[in-house]
Amino acid sequence: MRTTFEKDDLKTRRIFLGVFYFCAFVMAAITFYAIYVSLNEYLQTGKVIVGEVLVDTEFPVQGLAKLVTYLMIVSVVGWYCVVRLGGDKVKSIPKWLKSILQLVVLVIAIVALYEFVYNFIVWNSLITADAIKGVLNFDGVNVPYPNPDTPWNLVFATKMSLAAFLISAHGFYTMSKPERKLE
Repeated sequence: MRTTFEKDDLKTRRIFLGVFYFCAFVMAAITFYAIYVSLNEYLQTGKVIVGEVLVDTEFPVQGLAKLVTYLMIVSVVGWYCVVRLGGDKVKSIPKWLKSILQLVVLVIAIVALYEFVYNFIVWNSLITADAIKGVLNFDGVNVPYPNPDTPWNLVFATKMSLAAFLISAHGFYTMSKPERKLE
């Protein structure tokens, strides 16, 4: 017979698993939608702005949240569920491998933080320059970086680099926190 603690632990795992599957489904649906629309746009015009379709598409009704916002949220929440479901597995890997993983995740966190700050500052600067001209265009701002032939929408780049930073910083924290000793 299961104890109350085991039953509660099983219910908690089921919740995190259900939320993870929901997040994975939403991420996949948004990604496939974006690829489909972007591919059609590319075939028709020969150009595509990375992430623009996710910024231009509001769901479920006009004026509500954009798909890029949902993608950012489910990415972070899905990651959190993964850590809650399998975070204890990190304890069993060798210390040398754990140290290498910590360094890799730290590098990813640093790069993601830099990209977030960079994209946010560029986005803010371009919005300000447009506002001085009397134009308010928050979502349609893009930058031809890193490839001039394939610009990135700055709303998309900013939100996804923030999600990458949150995920990698949380991963670094999770791998770096000291193990609790049972008394």
